[in-house]
Amino acid sequence: MTPLPPIPCSETAQVNTSFTQLGPVRIIVLGIVQGITELLPISSTAHLRVIPSLLGWPDPGSAFSAAMQLASLLAVAIFLGGDALRIAGRAATAAKRGDWRDHSLQMTVGILIGTLPIAIAGLALKKTLEGCASPLRGLVVIGWACVIMGILLALAERYGQRKTGQAKRVWADLTLRDCLSVGIAQAFALVPGVSRSGSTLTTGLALGMERATAAWFSFLLGLPAIVLAGLVELMALRKAGLHAHGWALLALGLASGSASAYFALWALVRYLKAHTTWVFVWYRILLGVLLLWGAARGAFR
Repeated sequence: MTPLPPIPCSETAQVNTSFTQLGPVRIIVLGIVQGITELLPISSTAHLRVIPSLLGWPDPGSAFSAAMQLASLLAVAIFLGGDALRIAGRAATAAKRGDWRDHSLQMTVGILIGTLPIAIAGLALKKTLEGCASPLRGLVVIGWACVIMGILLALAERYGQRKTGQAKRVWADLTLRDCLSVGIAQAFALVPGVSRSGSTLTTGLALGMERATAAWFSFLLGLPAIVLAGLVELMALRKAGLHAHGWALLALGLASGSASAYFALWALVRYLKAHTTWVFVWYRILLGVLLLWGAARGAFR
């Protein structure tokens, strides 16, 4: 079936819907890329911008990228569902009896508070992020974001994880301040190339968290943000008048992304239990340098 023509970016909606030009196979590919890179600290939005550029495909747009985050929601919900429900249950019980010192209740409140920075920043930058020619989706911006975050992750790995004589912090050691600190870091992930999981994992490591705990906390804190971002962008696409073919393509991408996201989540947690994050440090820096070099030479569009 021949795809329907894309809906132009209107002055009223200001939403890039060019992903409707990609077709089912390309959408499946981008769904798999999204699922893997959303939960690894290497930036899904950067890859969804860079890979189409390398292959000569249209930029699918930030609305597509944000809506595709819902693909990882199912994976995270399945992977952390039992833990999340136990924490929420304990928090509800503690709230009923007025025990505000309960750790589960404090962390539940902390996660909600930690979601506020990215929600506020997302609303403030909404028009800039979703525009058809958003300056934040430029390859130079993405390249520098990859390099800078790679350096910050290296510093967090070096100084947050190798302090001699200090035990690494686990879930029971985390506080409301940790939730707010990691939540503020999460807001910077609105810039393509920064990475939501990368910024939160980096901050967790810098705060002295054990690697697997930092990753687990990153996923848990990200649940409200993923839900909010995904639903907001679905409404934006609806307001933009996305046609049935576009919704079908989006559903196809979400399906492929969910499967790859679960695999990525499982692999990352197992990896961080026995390994450092240096592989992600070097990947981010090399990717950023490649993008900056390619942008300077006009190799990418």
